[in-house]
Amino acid sequence: MSWLEAVVLGLVQGLTEFLPISSSAHLRIVAALFGWDDPGAAFTAVTQIGTETAVIIYFWRDIIRIIGAWFRSLTKPEWRQNPDARMGWLVIVGTLPIGILGLLLEDQIDHAFRDLRITATTLIAFGLLLGFADYMGKQRRRLTELTVRDGLIYGFAQALALIPGVSRSGGTTTAGLLMGYTREAAARYSFLLAIPAVLASGFFKLLDIGGDSGPAWAPTIAATVIAFVVAYGVIAWFMNYISTRSFMPFVGYRIGLGLLIFFLVWFGLDPAAGPVGS
Repeated sequence: MSWLEAVVLGLVQGLTEFLPISSSAHLRIVAALFGWDDPGAAFTAVTQIGTETAVIIYFWRDIIRIIGAWFRSLTKPEWRQNPDARMGWLVIVGTLPIGILGLLLEDQIDHAFRDLRITATTLIAFGLLLGFADYMGKQRRRLTELTVRDGLIYGFAQALALIPGVSRSGGTTTAGLLMGYTREAAARYSFLLAIPAVLASGFFKLLDIGGDSGPAWAPTIAATVIAFVVAYGVIAWFMNYISTRSFMPFVGYRIGLGLLIFFLVWFGLDPAAGPVGS
């Protein structure tokens, strides 16, 4: 992987990670369009350490409050109904599906799921689903109403993002809207829910960086730092955006991008993932 690739892909990761348009799809697509090798699932996972660091800094007050209440709930029964303590438990519950499926489907995530035809299909299908949820969702429920069942549904929606094109934030936000949560509530829980899963995946995939079949350390670190800086600004913008506006522009973008990929594949773009650049 060259330094130019690292800079471009770091920018793409930071710009797209928290928008409901799939960062993994964009990394895969940008690499294919420029004729670069597929950066690979390991590169994606590690650069997401940068974007999740941005989440931790942006929501640091919420996170400290949740962690403190959760620890108190371990020894003090009266704290177990505290909203912050419950949020801590529900983040753990919601993380279980992607943790289990991520380990079971590791080979497919690294190879079969990265076919551009699958990416295009999921971009369009889940874009339409997001549009339906945004239009039909009642958007009345707050995070204080979150239940274990809802946490698991969010968790399985997050697990779908193991397939490039689904979008972690898009999948979980769609699930939240379908369950009647407001846009802000669905997005906030989506961001908090991603922290343990993304960090665990990123640190696990560090083992694949710098090897014979993985990207080199220096460009990967550079891309991760760039992703962090850009992502922080995107989070601030996105949380303000959804407080007053709908997801429909993202729906249109997803559908258009999916159709463009099908068009390019039809006219000769290789849909299969190329070798991971070193």
